[in-house]
Amino acid sequence: MPPAPLSRPILVRSLGDALAAAAAAVSAGVGLALMAPPAGGALWLLGLMERVRQAHPGLDVTGLLDCGDRAGEAQGALAAGVPNLLFTGRPEAARRLAAIAEAGGATLLTACPPFLDVAGRHRTEGRGSGRRDLLEALCRDWLTGSEG
Repeated sequence: MPPAPLSRPILVRSLGDALAAAAAAVSAGVGLALMAPPAGGALWLLGLMERVRQAHPGLDVTGLLDCGDRAGEAQGALAAGVPNLLFTGRPEAARRLAAIAEAGGATLLTACPPFLDVAGRHRTEGRGSGRRDLLEALCRDWLTGSEG
């Protein structure tokens, strides 16, 4: 399976959203980049990635954490093991963080790639398999480039 595409991350807010995105990635035969919401945090994202890996052992899953301009949060996320960070703070701080990220095998982005916000794109009443099926279809279209 191809590696997780950082160019097409999916912003998720729950384990259910992440599992629907993972099922879509598996059916599309592509990797998955999960993006944490601003309040998610490093440990939340790492835990979510682990749960997805347990549910889909063959899927290449990575994570992207948006740290905004908070250099301390970015440094803490790198120390925790977050593989990919978005940092939009001062350029000198970005250079230092990029060096730390590179030394640890992580990636630091300074511009946000286009992403799919599953909650923002599709809201349905209630829960259940119908909602999950729609989320999977939306994610599959995004991951395969069928949707802009």
